Amino acid sequence: MKKNIYIFSGLGADERVFQRLDFLDYPVTYIKWITPIGQETIEKYAARLLNQITTKQPILIGLSFGGLIAIEVAKLIDVEKIILISSIKTVAEIPLYYRLVGHLRLHKLLPVRLLKYSNFITNWFFGTTSTIDKELLRQILRDTEGQFLKWAIEKILLWSNTLHLKNITHIHGTNDRILPIRFISCDFAIKEGGHLMIFSRSDELTEILVKQLRINSHEG
Repeated sequence: MKKNIYIFSGLGADERVFQRLDFLDYPVTYIKWITPIGQETIEKYAARLLNQITTKQPILIGLSFGGLIAIEVAKLIDVEKIILISSIKTVAEIPLYYRLVGHLRLHKLLPVRLLKYSNFITNWFFGTTSTIDKELLRQILRDTEGQFLKWAIEKILLWSNTLHLKNITHIHGTNDRILPIRFISCDFAIKEGGHLMIFSRSDELTEILVKQLRINSHEG
């Protein structure tokens, strides 16, 4: 019997970023982001998402910030597998300069409107090059709720997880400028893949995902 897949998108993004991937005929549910309550911890936030997971031992897929949430959810329930894309597993994979920014609270100086504006700098950081990909990134940034964005950035910078969970498959791009691969220990490195390689390297990602899902189906 095929396990249900639950997908956690990146910072405020939704299922649009996964539209080019093929999950075979697995049942897929996209987790909906909810509004943080004040300065609640990432652990409490993850716990409030559990009511969207209605099956046992699911497969969790997390993109970028969604990977952190997937890991926090996996601490609370039994999961079959976690697949991370352009994300991190523990605090050790967060670049030191990000942690420094977080501890000094420098991120609070950034106005939300600046973070929601797409330009050549954001395109460079996210690795979007085609006109279609740039437009999708622009829409995602525009649609991201400001309060959620500020909260999530802080949680990334201050994330302190040191627990190494089992059954994690980590896929990362060699040209990821937001989470450089030199800090990452991954299972699959996609050559020249940027932070949003889920757009530009969807065929390679699908190939890896299909193999991982078939492994699980065979084991089941």
